[in-house]
Parts: sequence; structure tokens; C-alpha cells
Amino acid sequence: MTDAITPQSTDETPVDPVDRVLARADARSGVRVFGGAQALQDAATVTYGDSDGEQWDREERAALRRVPGLSTELEDVTEVEYRQLRLENVVLVGVYPQGSQEDAENSLRELSALAETAGAVVLDGVLQRRPHPDPATYIGRGKASELRDLVAAVGADTVIADTELAPSQRRALEDVVKVKVIDRTTVILDIFSQHAKSREGKAQVELAQLEYLLPRLRGWGESMSRQAGGQVGAGGAGMGSRGPGETKIELDRRRIRTKMALLRRQIRDFGPAREAKRADRKRNTIPSVAIAGYTNAGKSSLLNKLTSAGVLVENALFATLDATVRRAEAVDGRVYTLTDTVGFVRNLPHQLVEAFRSTLEEVADADVIVHVVDGSHPDPAAQLLTVRDVMGDVGARSTREIVVFNKADLVDPDTRLVLRGLEPSALFASSRTGEGIAELRAAIEEALPLPAVEVRALVPYERGDLINAVHESGHIISTRHEEEGTAVHAHVSEHLAAQLAPYAVS
Repeated sequence: MTDAITPQSTDETPVDPVDRVLARADARSGVRVFGGAQALQDAATVTYGDSDGEQWDREERAALRRVPGLSTELEDVTEVEYRQLRLENVVLVGVYPQGSQEDAENSLRELSALAETAGAVVLDGVLQRRPHPDPATYIGRGKASELRDLVAAVGADTVIADTELAPSQRRALEDVVKVKVIDRTTVILDIFSQHAKSREGKAQVELAQLEYLLPRLRGWGESMSRQAGGQVGAGGAGMGSRGPGETKIELDRRRIRTKMALLRRQIRDFGPAREAKRADRKRNTIPSVAIAGYTNAGKSSLLNKLTSAGVLVENALFATLDATVRRAEAVDGRVYTLTDTVGFVRNLPHQLVEAFRSTLEEVADADVIVHVVDGSHPDPAAQLLTVRDVMGDVGARSTREIVVFNKADLVDPDTRLVLRGLEPSALFASSRTGEGIAELRAAIEEALPLPAVEVRALVPYERGDLINAVHESGHIISTRHEEEGTAVHAHVSEHLAAQLAPYAVS
């Protein structure tokens, strides 16, 4: 028998076994007892230093947005409709089997942070323990009725399920609770659509949204199901319209498929430019380092700390969607690139993995992956597993990996011991205080692959351009100035080795 959904107790008596994850808040004020969700960093510890650079994206996101259609230039003032802008009020619901209560709570807290990032106010959250989600209404019809009463009591207008609902589940649950029902995938897609900036990013998000929408088209009334053709008396349009016809929902599906094909062609067209840049870096043997990790783990902050890149840093989930490539230089003069990539999250919709595959190629083709983990997160082991699963999906499982526990300033010594047990060779760093940044930079430089060809050459002094190229793209073992020129022993690319061949010495 499953647990009932019961409100949180207000006295000292123990609450019902149904685990209430998020405390009920005042619907009018929209203030949650839990404060910020644990997936987001505490606002008191969020700082943006000088190394973050000028972030114009932040101002644009926070800017006022004009609402069209509010002009008061009307002949009849009674036509003016006064509206009050408010955030969407939501209730979260999840299902978990016996023994996975803690994981379910962390997942629901993360869903709360996702909803908050998407622009909603979380009023309440409930979990139900049952072996498997109900195939009809996800939580069962009886619990759905209890959820309807909860939604009415707190004044919510949306229910978010902590999974990807089947189309039939969403419709059945919506029919019972009498408000809009969406799932975790919808929230993530909504955040992506808000944060996409580049043409490619927008095309990838739109493709993922259409792939998700296609099997979930729903018709209301006869307008979606009526077909042309047949006799007038049988509901057809008469002469000139006879034939198989097409329902409104079929028309919509065909239009979506056509649009999806167009978006796929557009995304493919972006590929050659990226491939050309990547091939140019490979030809010049410029190693690439990809910064990957869970969303809001601090990847962009680390990139800014390492390179002063000026990339947008925000205490929000999926603040970065477009890959950002920055140049960096090692102590020995070698040049390499650092790439900030899109973050991952548990249960990342497969539509997004497929749509962003071209962006995730930056991770797959990297020589070194800096895997950033939020050290202050309540479940860092799940973050590690989730990111490595996605890395495996894009073919990066065998790439050299450096694990970094970020936000070390928020981690106490006992937690550090636990994290060290998870990854004995991991580094600890803090973008806020600068702790561990020098060690991370040294670890990256040590992990950079050596160029393919080892050469020994005596280069005439008039060919200083070759020595400069060795310094910039090669790895110098030793140099010595002699009477005839500069004696150099280094690892260089095949292209540069061919240029140095006339001056080779044994």
C-alpha cells in the first residue's frame, strides 16, 4: 500500500511517511521556507571578481522587457485591460521506490532550482513512495485527487512532475488536478530556450523542443479532428473538396517535421566552420582543453579565473549554452585552448543530447577534460556519474580527465575527506578565493600532449621565425646558442618538423 500525500506537520508530532521535500510557503508572498534551492549556490557566497571580465549578457538578461500591445492610445478607455505581472506558482511532485528517499529529495530540490531558474515560484513539493509510477496518472488516481486539493489550497497554477511524463500520463493527471501539468524535460527545454544566444544554440534548442512536442500534440474539439471530403450531409465540404483530407493535428505534425528537417540542415551548415577552426588548431598542434561538468558547478568562473575570459557567470542553472573557446599559454610558452561547454544535469533529455551533439563535440575532440564538480553540492557522487555518462555518450570516455572539486571555500574539512574518498587524485579549487587555481593550471599543463615529432636542429640566426614557431606550438627540451645558430631539441608538429628538416642534426 502506498503512502498518502499529507501536508507538513506544524506541531511537534512526527509527519506522515510521505516525505515532504519543500516546505509549503505563503502563496501570496511566494517565499519558501527552504530559501534558495540546494542546487543553487547560497546568494551570500556568490561574488563576481575582476577576473570575470565585462559580462554584457548579465545586463541584457536583467534588463526590462517591453510588453507589446499595451498602448493606451484607444478611443474607448474601457478597452484598456489592467494586468499584474506575476511569476508562475508551481507544486512539485515525484515518485520514488523503497530505499531511494534521499536521492528523490535531492532530485526534487534540483527540480525546484530548475523551476526557479525558468521563472517560477515553488509553493510546495511532495513525494510518493511506490514501486513504479502509475502508468495512467503517474501517482495513481487517489493521490492525484489529493494533489488536486493541495494545488487548490496553496493557489498553484502548474504542477511539475520530476520525470518525463508520457503524453497519456500528462493528460490524465491534468484532467484530475484541473491545472496545467508539465514535466522535468519541459522545464529544462524552457530554460534552454531562454538562455540560447547564438544562431546555432537557438536552432539546437528549437529542434529539441520540436522533437519533444511532436508525439505530444493534443487536439481540442472538432477543429483538430475534422477532415475535408465526403458529402455535405455527412459533414464534408461538398464538391471540390472530396478526397482523403487531412486533420488539423496531421497538418501540425507535417509542419513540425518539415521545420525539424530545416533545423537539422541549418545545424549541419554550422559544422564546416567549426571543423575548419578545429582542423586549423590540430594542424598547428594547439592542444585543446574542455571544461565539462554539472550545471552551476562553476565552469565559467574557472574559465574566467584561468584566462580572464569575461564569460557570463551567473548563479543559475544552464547559464552557459554556447561553447566559448579562449586562448591560454603555458609556462613554457606553449599555446593551448580552453573551452567552456554546456552543463549537464541528471535525467538530461535525450533530445538535448542529440540536438547539442555538435556542441558536445568540443568535449569529444578535446585532448584533456577538466571535469568540474560542485564540492558543496549535497550529492557530488551523482554529479560525477551523470557527467561521465554523457561524456561516454559523446565518445569522450577515454580522454584524459582532471577532476576538480570547485567551491572549495564552502567545503568543511570533514566533507573534503569524503570527497577525497570519491576521487583520490582530484584537486580542490575556489573561483571565489583563488585557492587551487595555480595547482589546476599546473595540472592542465602537465597533462597537455606532446607534439608528435622529436627534432634536434641547428637553426641559423636568420631563421628566427622557426625558433619562434617552436616556442609557440612545440615543447622545448633544450636550446643552446652556438656560432652557426641556435641548437634546439624539441617536440614539434609534423608540419614544423618538415620545415626544420634542412637544419636537422644527429
